[in-house]
Amino acid sequence: MTKDNPSPKPKILVARAIFPEALAKLEESFEVRSNQADHVWTPEELKKELASVAGALVTGSERIDAGALSQAAKLKIVANISVGYNNFDIQAITAAGVMATNTPEVLTDTTADFGFALLMATARRVTESEHWLRAGNWLKWSIASNPLGVDVHHTTLGIIGMGRIGQGIAKRALGFDMNVIYYNRSRLSETHEKACQATYVSKEELLRTADHVVLVLPYTAQNHHTIGAKEIALMKPTATLINIARGGIVDDAALAQALKEKRLFAAGLDVFEGEPQVHPELLKLSNVVLAPHIASSTEKTRRAMVDLAIDNLSAALAGKKPPSLINEEVFKG
Repeated sequence: MTKDNPSPKPKILVARAIFPEALAKLEESFEVRSNQADHVWTPEELKKELASVAGALVTGSERIDAGALSQAAKLKIVANISVGYNNFDIQAITAAGVMATNTPEVLTDTTADFGFALLMATARRVTESEHWLRAGNWLKWSIASNPLGVDVHHTTLGIIGMGRIGQGIAKRALGFDMNVIYYNRSRLSETHEKACQATYVSKEELLRTADHVVLVLPYTAQNHHTIGAKEIALMKPTATLINIARGGIVDDAALAQALKEKRLFAAGLDVFEGEPQVHPELLKLSNVVLAPHIASSTEKTRRAMVDLAIDNLSAALAGKKPPSLINEEVFKG
């Protein structure tokens, strides 16, 4: 193209609302189709939106599979604004020759902070106590009639999924003099185990031993219902279960039944099967802390996630390798 007839900007899609400053940054280099109204598209709507763009910024609410890509002949990259990518059919994306990226590392500490906050709130019955107070039940201080929690300090913390976030939670636990055990698909190096002061055990031993179990593993078909009725039955009735990983890793119906029957002390959940819907039995229970998938929800971290997703998209459309490419076999640079 000549100076008088410059090359057109590549067309991209921003599938959910992002910070206005980030959108303005994108508009400097791309022709942007944005969804600042934050509408959650149906699969058919998403397929139509992807049909004419070279790149897309998406979130966990957009399922990128063969159907979504069936008309996306120009698409080169789908950049997830998330560290998890169970919304991606990686096999289908790779078969279509499309690069897929996520946003690891930038949310590790924030998510680990929240995981520990959810553990504390669950063990010490913080939200239940607040509701109890707001209902006018606090008429006097009492040794035993106020809501009684369970200790966190000097107890055993079991972590299932010992990636960056799991290790971050383990390191936070050291300040509470907790004994840390973990189960992972593969054992950590000796150096990483020492840094976390964590001991590798089987999943069954972890469930039987831990006073608090935190789930930080990715969702895969193999990890579906990693915690179900059988696994809950192994846990102590005084134990807590914390899920900051993904919905579907826990059988929410089985968990609700165990909590209702007091076979488990309490649970803290940031993610749910079929979210944003929550299993109705969980909503009826006082011994569960519920949060709307906010583990990475600080402004600094969410901005960093968006910025990394933009860096991934920009690199791909400039013919460069994106910083956090998942399916590296697609890159032909």
